[in-house]
Amino acid sequence: MSETEDNILFSESAAAATSATAPADYEADSIQSLDDVTHMRERPGMYIGALGNGDHTEDGVYVLFKEVVDNSIDEYIMGNGRKVLVTLAPDKSITVRDFGRGIPLEKLKDCVSKKNTGGKFAKGADGKPKAFSASIGMNGVGLKAVNFLSQDFSATSYRNGKYASVFFQEGKFVREESGDTGEPNGTLIRFLPSTQVFGEFHIEKKFLERRLQHYAWTNAGLSLELNGQKFFSRRGMLDLLESKMDSEALYEVIHYRTETLEFAFCHVNSANENYYSFANTQFTNDGGTHLAAFKEGIVKGVNELTPKDKPYDAEDIRAGLFGAIAIKLQEPVFESQTKHKLYNPEIRTPLVNEIKAAVVQYLFKHPDIKASIFDKLDKNANLRKQIQNIRKGAKELAAKSALKILKLRDCKFHLNETDSRKKPEEKALCQNSMIFLTEGDSAAGSVVQNRDALNQAVFALRGKVFNCCNATREVLYKNEELYGVMRALGTEDTMENLRYAKVVIATDADPDGYHIRDLLIVFFLRFFPQLLSAEHLYILDTPLFRVRSKTHKPIYCYSEAERDAAAKQIGRDVEITRFKGLGEISPQEFGQFIKGNDIRLQLVTIENARKLDSFVNFLMGDKNPPNRREYILQRLM
Repeated sequence: MSETEDNILFSESAAAATSATAPADYEADSIQSLDDVTHMRERPGMYIGALGNGDHTEDGVYVLFKEVVDNSIDEYIMGNGRKVLVTLAPDKSITVRDFGRGIPLEKLKDCVSKKNTGGKFAKGADGKPKAFSASIGMNGVGLKAVNFLSQDFSATSYRNGKYASVFFQEGKFVREESGDTGEPNGTLIRFLPSTQVFGEFHIEKKFLERRLQHYAWTNAGLSLELNGQKFFSRRGMLDLLESKMDSEALYEVIHYRTETLEFAFCHVNSANENYYSFANTQFTNDGGTHLAAFKEGIVKGVNELTPKDKPYDAEDIRAGLFGAIAIKLQEPVFESQTKHKLYNPEIRTPLVNEIKAAVVQYLFKHPDIKASIFDKLDKNANLRKQIQNIRKGAKELAAKSALKILKLRDCKFHLNETDSRKKPEEKALCQNSMIFLTEGDSAAGSVVQNRDALNQAVFALRGKVFNCCNATREVLYKNEELYGVMRALGTEDTMENLRYAKVVIATDADPDGYHIRDLLIVFFLRFFPQLLSAEHLYILDTPLFRVRSKTHKPIYCYSEAERDAAAKQIGRDVEITRFKGLGEISPQEFGQFIKGNDIRLQLVTIENARKLDSFVNFLMGDKNPPNRREYILQRLM
């Protein structure tokens, strides 16, 4: 058969398939124009990302909370109001009261119900913003999303002895009222997320606490309260750094602050880099222009004080660096609505110059700290030279082996791909890329069969990985499996090359699976702590039980309580299956647990790094086994 005949047959079969599957009634009445409320409720992911059920810090209910508090923070940035009060009620509604200027009363309804409406567009004759010089929200969408996606929503503005209130249900206007008041100026927002949009959800208080603590660190002097619990920082980035460091600083933390820039950094006795970055108080866990400028400014500042013919390698300067930076700018550009990465290339050069100048000036004034830094850098340089040969040997081994082919089933789109020519939907796939670290080939097979090959990769582990608790960095290059994980993630040289937005540990729900999970977390803690601090490490939740009967479709349960409730719901002839491993769930069933909004992920976070470091050493280290045994046995009783 000729190539031409082949093409004709292919075209005909494709046309037949298209005809068989295409809608038969695609006419003019199939075209719809949705109003703002309906569109946002039909496509909430465009505005707030994944909906979730409240298990994860990025689930939609927490995005709504953030959008409200961001407006209060914007008021504080402009010098209005030094206190924000948050109340989480038993009915899962959240109230936020600030003491800023208050929304202009006559525009209150528009500001909470008309998209692309807000006080952050207007500019004065000089071209600068009139009402807000530095804000997080810029698009006039946030508060409208809170309203349209809430079951109940109300907004009250207090200004100069007057007040106005508006009330909505499921995004629809209900009523408004106004009058005199003795309340101080400010705004009060109350919202209850809609179960029509989010389904059954819960709100974890600890996620609200983390968010408020970040606000406190990035807004020194601002007082925030959640149900009476206070969050306050007087020293800003310095307080953040001292809270997050997992070991003692080798010298006094270098701290610099102006109205638009604040940073703090030091070296610790480690070879890892770790950073926290913020733009207009938004935690940019994927960094961006300001973080790149921060690292470059430190390198240039340190090398300014070295002999011109003997500058330190940038890798040696950054090894062991623990830093935090927060900037304020007029028109931040974020790579997505979730605002994880800043993209303002025009600020890089002036930012680098300011940071460099600040570092040089500080080290001139503190020669003892300069000496401590240079001592650390000399040690880093010696260590790097020792590892170079080991790294070279590891790369040669990887080139000769089939490690890359056998272990990694890669996806098409990756986090570190920043090609500006990519379409919006392709950029979204990059920002939602993930890799599953699975326990064995059986589990990997189920994931591979059901994954979305566009943005979900799979790396199959052989079993229990090496315990890295007391290991040196040499183990990364001598242990084939861990080296393979590092190469798959792209983090060998820098975290900026991380290839996946989510690194997902997918192990069995049994003692061996939990042990492998712990060993992997220790591995990342020891060698890639920024994977945790930048909120890229997750644990996959899969159902523990399947409850069904011959007449009732399966109900998948993630706890014993859910199992008992499902069994009661089905009633007679109930069949309960306990899943101990991912491989026990058939591929046909498994797909629903790793795709779309049904995937359940637990974020792995570090709340108190120093306590965690000592606790991990106690549980996983090679010292004090009798004390560890006694500790474990006491908790088994």
